[in-house]
Amino acid sequence: MDWLTSTLPRSLEGFPEIPRWSMGLLLGTGFVTYYLYEAVKLPTLACSQNSKFREFLENHVPVIREKFWPTVWCFESRLQTVFASVLRQHTLPDIEYRRQIFRLKDGGELALDWLGPDDSSMKDPLVLVLPGLTGNSQAEYIKSLMRAAQAQGFRCVVLNNRGLGGVDLKTPRTYCASNSEDLGEVVDHLRETDCAKNTPLIVVGISMGGLMLGNYLAAHGEEAKDKIDAGMIISVPWDVFKATESIEQFGLNRLLNYHLATSLVKTLDRVKHHMPWDVEEALKSTTVRQFDSRFTCKQFGYTDVDEYYSAATLHTKLDRIKVPTLCLSAADDPFQPLDAIPVDAAHKSEHVAILITARGGHIGFMDALRPGEDYMCRVFVQYVEAVMKKGKPEV
Repeated sequence: MDWLTSTLPRSLEGFPEIPRWSMGLLLGTGFVTYYLYEAVKLPTLACSQNSKFREFLENHVPVIREKFWPTVWCFESRLQTVFASVLRQHTLPDIEYRRQIFRLKDGGELALDWLGPDDSSMKDPLVLVLPGLTGNSQAEYIKSLMRAAQAQGFRCVVLNNRGLGGVDLKTPRTYCASNSEDLGEVVDHLRETDCAKNTPLIVVGISMGGLMLGNYLAAHGEEAKDKIDAGMIISVPWDVFKATESIEQFGLNRLLNYHLATSLVKTLDRVKHHMPWDVEEALKSTTVRQFDSRFTCKQFGYTDVDEYYSAATLHTKLDRIKVPTLCLSAADDPFQPLDAIPVDAAHKSEHVAILITARGGHIGFMDALRPGEDYMCRVFVQYVEAVMKKGKPEV
């Protein structure tokens, strides 16, 4: 503490030296106080106050009434996002699935990876899971959810989009957030076969998978209620315009953007020989917006990236969704600013409920010592169990 006493005014030189432990105590107290008052909070449930769906959630999904205690050493949004991904990737072993190659009407193929009892005729409810932008059935967040599902004995199937999960393209078409045609074919297949012919079907979409699911539900309206009993959406970029702007900000957000763009470029590079046009410019993309402008728009017939993002965005479509759908979002998601979450629209909806935690990042929600037991997994398990035991939520 010599540096401190040497800078004290002469009038204070007679005072005793400040103990080092007191400075540590002061800093520690400040940190704990900040954590308890700013990080640990009850989640907000945005849904119509008088809806039967809200009543269903409050009665059968108790975790929504509990405070979310983010991991104390990484409760900041980007730390939650990065560390959750890293820890899950390095601690969770690969899941052993049974693979089914599903052929689409246009000749394309995708992989359906099954988890659970090897009996397609069983009457247990089925959970269909849709990964994010470049994810597949072995993505770290999917493994975390499937580990939790496995512990509960759930019957699940993960949809690997075209060109992902080790399955090569058969046609010059991949996938995008606004197009849910492939999802529609898979849902129809499950409903028309013994896989889910006479049993509840719950569909869970994560990040871009949430956009696909939300757009499917919005496009099919009442008709979707005959095919899907309940939906769940996790860390969806509700407003794609604001989500893109957010990850283009300087700093760690921009690094996350670059990581996603690099993953998209690698995926395209593996399948570029199927494309009927030159994709070299797209392979130089360093941001998601660049990739969408140079490749996604061209492949799916959009005039520009604004038209594509308008078609993909979900925050204006809640009134069209008629299937009971629970959505989990974090107020500090670096991929989705809080002001872009459609809270007001959800408060008017009888079919869509948005559970918003103060912390959690993007597909983070770390609050447990071990991956697979975190807040995201507990919400997933309790919601799916409630639908399985109580049946389709009334709306």
